[in-house]
Amino acid sequence: FLLLVGSPLAAQEIGGIQMPDALKLGEQNLVLNGTGLRTKFFFKIYAGGLYLFKPSKDAATIIAAEAPMLVRMHFIYDGVSGKKLQDGWKEGFKLTEPEPDAKLQAAMAAFVELFSKEAHENDIYDIAWTSDGNVEVRFNDVLQGTIKGLAFKKALFAIWLGNEPVDEDLKEGMLGR
Repeated sequence: FLLLVGSPLAAQEIGGIQMPDALKLGEQNLVLNGTGLRTKFFFKIYAGGLYLFKPSKDAATIIAAEAPMLVRMHFIYDGVSGKKLQDGWKEGFKLTEPEPDAKLQAAMAAFVELFSKEAHENDIYDIAWTSDGNVEVRFNDVLQGTIKGLAFKKALFAIWLGNEPVDEDLKEGMLGR
């Protein structure tokens, strides 16, 4: 059981959203590394925050790291359908892992299925890499599912931070640049 708690003491504002300066993932304290906006066709979709054990501006190191970390997606746009969310993840995985092996492909498919709900303004997805080697997906603090494996975690975090991220400005913001 992992407890995810925002810090009530401080926050950073991005796109009208207050992102906590720190979150607790289980017993691990994570600090806000950086924030950015995910935009599409000039619409603000969500405010994204990258939380790490130790701040870093090195995307490759973060992607490869086995230390706990979390991406918070705080929705600004009201009414992103589950299908659009799922299609977005599929598009992202094609960029990071165009030819996944069967195990990774199964993990990706299981992850995509966790995003069937429509996201409304102020809904929050927290996607965390935990100390026990799992990716956990929470929607408004409710666990949606868990996906195992470091290879999957690397492909997932590369969607935001890789060489071909889904949104370059979001990547730069999350890296604190």
